[in-house]
Amino acid sequence: MNKTLIYNQTGEKVKEIELNSKVFNVEIKNSVVHQVAVAQMANSRVAIAHTKDRSEVRGGGKKPWRQKGTGRARHGSTRSPIWIGGGVTFGPTKDKNFSKKVNKKQKTKALFMCLSDKLNNNLFILLDKLNISEGKTKEIIEVIKNLKDILKLKIIKNKNLKLSILIILSKNNKKIIQAGKNLPGVKIITADSLNVLDLLKFEKVLITEKSLEIIEKTYLK
Repeated sequence: MNKTLIYNQTGEKVKEIELNSKVFNVEIKNSVVHQVAVAQMANSRVAIAHTKDRSEVRGGGKKPWRQKGTGRARHGSTRSPIWIGGGVTFGPTKDKNFSKKVNKKQKTKALFMCLSDKLNNNLFILLDKLNISEGKTKEIIEVIKNLKDILKLKIIKNKNLKLSILIILSKNNKKIIQAGKNLPGVKIITADSLNVLDLLKFEKVLITEKSLEIIEKTYLK
C-alpha cells in the first residue's frame, strides 16, 4: 500500500491515506502502455478520405456509342475508370477500418501503470472534494492557485497560466465542467471514463477522494 496526503481545495493538508497497491503500485512496462495508446488512437480514427468507384459515379447508364462501325474503341459506360469523370480504381474509401483489438485486462493494466507513474513522479494530487458554486472559470483558477505549491506552478497570473492538469471527478458535475471547459490545459473527466491517452497527455492529475472508490469499483473486477 502507498501512503499519500489528501488536501482540501484551499491547499491545506487534511489527512493521509493508503492507496491500493493493485492500482498505484504496478510495474511499468512502456511496451504495454504504448500498445494500448496506439489502439485507442486507432479506434477513435474516422476514415474521411473517400473516392467513388464506378458503381457510385453518377450518369453513364447509356452506351456512349455503338459497338462497331465507328472506328473508335468500344466502351460500355462513361463511368469506367479510364474516362475523365469516371470512377477511381483502388482509391481510399470510407469503409476502411483502422480499429485495433486490445485485451481488456491489458487496457486496465496500462491504466494502472499510468496512475502508478504519476504517483511515483509526484504528479498525483488528491483532494478531499472539489466544490464550485457558480460554475465560473475564475473559481477553478482560484483552486489551482491555492494548490500552486503542490502543483509546482511558477506562473500564477490568470492570463499566463500554462497548465497541463487532468481533473478526475467521481461523477458528472455540470458546474465544475462548465468552469473548466474554457481553461486551456485543463480537462475534466469522471473516474469511470479514465483512459490511457488522457493520462499520457496531461502532466498532472488532480483527483477527488471519492474517485478512488469509483476506480477500484470500475476497474478492479
